[in-house]
Amino acid sequence: MKLRRVISHTFTFMMVVLFIAVFGSFITSKISGGEPGFYGYQVKSVLSGSMEPGIKTGSIIAIKPFSDTTSFQEGDVITFRESEDRLITHRVIEVVKNELTGQVMYGTKGDNNDAPDLNPVLSANVIGKYTGFTLPYAGYAASFAGSKMGNVTLLIVPGILLVLYAIFTLWRAISSLEEAGKQPKETLSE
Repeated sequence: MKLRRVISHTFTFMMVVLFIAVFGSFITSKISGGEPGFYGYQVKSVLSGSMEPGIKTGSIIAIKPFSDTTSFQEGDVITFRESEDRLITHRVIEVVKNELTGQVMYGTKGDNNDAPDLNPVLSANVIGKYTGFTLPYAGYAASFAGSKMGNVTLLIVPGILLVLYAIFTLWRAISSLEEAGKQPKETLSE
C-alpha cells in the first residue's frame, strides 16, 4: 500500500512538471517570436547533412546570438539567414572586410559539401555562433513540436493525462470510503 502511494505521488509530480515545462516552453517560444531559447542560447533544428559528421541531420544545436556579428573568424561555425524562412549553419572559410564601408561578409561552406556556398553572407544576416552543443535526432521531435499538430499534441495530451489521473484518484478515494463504510462496526455490549 505504501509503495503504491509513493508511485502515485511520483507519477503525479512527474506529470505536473512535464505539463508545466511544456506549457512554459510553448509560452516562451510564442513570446520570443517562435524562437525557443534557454538562458540566452537559441535552439535550432538541423534539417540537412551539410555539416556532417560533426552535426548530424535531425539534430538540435544551440547557438549563441551575438550583437556584434562582424567579429567572427575563419573556422567559426555560424548560423545565418539565407532567406526570410531559411536558416543555414555553416563554417566560415573566409572573412572579407570592405575598408571603405566597414562592411563585413563571410565566405561559408558546409563541412560535408564539396564547394563553398555561392553567395557571401552579410554580417547583418548572421543570427549567432554554434556553441558545440548537439543533441542528435532530437530535431525531428522539435520540428514536430513546432508544428500546429505538435503544439496541440504537446498541450492536449498531458492535460488529458492529468484529467484521467485525477478521475482515477477520485474513483480510488470513493472506493476506499465505500469499503470503509461496508466494514462491520464494533458494538459495545455489556
